[in-house]
Amino acid sequence: MTGKRSRPGSTPSPAGPAAFIRRLSRRLAAFIRPPSLTVFIRRHHLAPYALLVPSALAIGVLVLYPAVQILEHSFQNYGLPQVVGAQPTPWVGFSNYTEILHDPEFWLSLRISLTFAAVVVPLTLLAGTLVGLLLHRLGRRMSTFVASCAMLAWATPAVSASVIFVWLADPDGGIVDWLLTKVPTWLGGGPSWSGFNWTNAPLPAYTLLTFLIVWQSFPFIAVTVLAGLKTIPAELHESARVDGGGPWRIFWRITFPLLKPIFLVLLLLSVIWDFGIFTQVYIVIGPGNTNEYNLGLYEYQRAFTTPPSFSIASALAFILTMILLIITVGYVRASVRQGAIR
Repeated sequence: MTGKRSRPGSTPSPAGPAAFIRRLSRRLAAFIRPPSLTVFIRRHHLAPYALLVPSALAIGVLVLYPAVQILEHSFQNYGLPQVVGAQPTPWVGFSNYTEILHDPEFWLSLRISLTFAAVVVPLTLLAGTLVGLLLHRLGRRMSTFVASCAMLAWATPAVSASVIFVWLADPDGGIVDWLLTKVPTWLGGGPSWSGFNWTNAPLPAYTLLTFLIVWQSFPFIAVTVLAGLKTIPAELHESARVDGGGPWRIFWRITFPLLKPIFLVLLLLSVIWDFGIFTQVYIVIGPGNTNEYNLGLYEYQRAFTTPPSFSIASALAFILTMILLIITVGYVRASVRQGAIR
C-alpha cells in the first residue's frame, strides 16, 4: 500500500472543500474578533481593580460630588434666595473664610474641640484597652457575656444615649446629683450638688459629654484590641512569665509593640470621631450658650440661624475637613517613619 497510514488512535481529518472553508472561516473569525472583556482583564491583571469599581462609583456619588459642591459654595454667597432660585449665586472669593477667621466664636469652638478630643481620645483608648485585656484573660463564656454587655453601649444610638445621660444628670431629680449629695464633703460631695446644672458652663457640660463619649466608644476599642490579642502566640507571654516578667513589663515589651499598628489606627479613628461630634453635643448642650459650642455645633448654628448662611457653613466644613486631613497625613507619616506601615 502506498498511501499514508494514520497514527493509532487518531481521527482522520475531514477532507474536501467544505471542511477547508470551515477551518479557514474559524481562523479568520478568531483573528478578526477582538478578545473578550474577561480575557482582557485576565491578561492585564485588572480583576482587583474591577472589583473596586462599584465602591469607587458609590464614593464618587455620595462623597466626592457633595464635597465638590461644598467647596464651591464656600466661595459663594449661598443662602435661602439662592436655594429657591430667587436670586443668582454671586462669587465672593475668600470673604467667607476671612469672616470665619476673624470671628472669636470660631477660635473658641476650635479650642473647645481640640481640648475635648485631647481628653476623650486617651481616656477612650485606655478604657477600651483595659477592657480588651480583661476579656482576653476571662474564660470563653464570661468573655462572651462581658463583650455582649459592652457592645450594647456601642449599639445604642447616639440620640438615645444622649437623652439617657441628660436624664441622669437632670438638676431636678437626676440620679447623678443625688449620688453626689451622698458623697462625703471631704471627697468632693455634699449638699452643694443638689440641683446642680451640668449644662450651664463648658467645664461641667463637657465633663458629662466625656463620660458619654467614653461609654459609647470604649466597646469598639475593646473588641478590636481583643481581636489583636488573639493573634499573638501564647508562647510569647508564657516565655516572658517564665523569665520573670510582670504584667506591666510584658504589655510594654511584647503586647504593645505587636499591636502598635492596631493602636495607631484606633487613635486616628478616635480623633476623627471625637473631634467633630455633633449629635451628643447638640442634645446635651443645645443651641443656646455660644460659649459652649464646639466646631460641629458652631457650624450648625451658622448654617441654620436666621438668616441661614450655607456658604459660611460650607467654608467651616472645608476647614474642618482640612484639619482632619492634616491630622491624617501626620498620622500616616509618623506610622511610616516608625515602620507600622510599609
